[in-house]
Amino acid sequence: MSVSTQDNASGAGLLVLRLAIGGMMLTHGLPKFHKLMDTPDQFADPFGVGPEISLALAVFAEVICAGLLVIGALTRLAAIPFFITMATAAFIIHGADPFAKKEMALLYASGALALMFTGAGRFSIDGWLASRKG
Repeated sequence: MSVSTQDNASGAGLLVLRLAIGGMMLTHGLPKFHKLMDTPDQFADPFGVGPEISLALAVFAEVICAGLLVIGALTRLAAIPFFITMATAAFIIHGADPFAKKEMALLYASGALALMFTGAGRFSIDGWLASRKG
């Protein structure tokens, strides 16, 4: 495979990963956004900062950061709170639960971790900005 073909294939793979984990997380996070507007005091507080702040942090990760992953903007930075939120869900919120309850959060965390290492790839805002720099 030529370098250009490899770059396109890697970029396409990262695009699929970003759209999958970011897009699906948006559908999971939007109800939390509505909850933030309605009943923010009814949310888990794993770090003792209060349920309202915990919910706001989860909404930031699951809506704002997930949206950034979808478009591929600030990808490595956006993946950090996304990863932390999913690791918290898996190991703290569902820590005593069977693996089946942790599995989805671990899958999201794995995708976020991969994006922290790789970045968004060629087909992203990050990639477009990098190509403009030369």
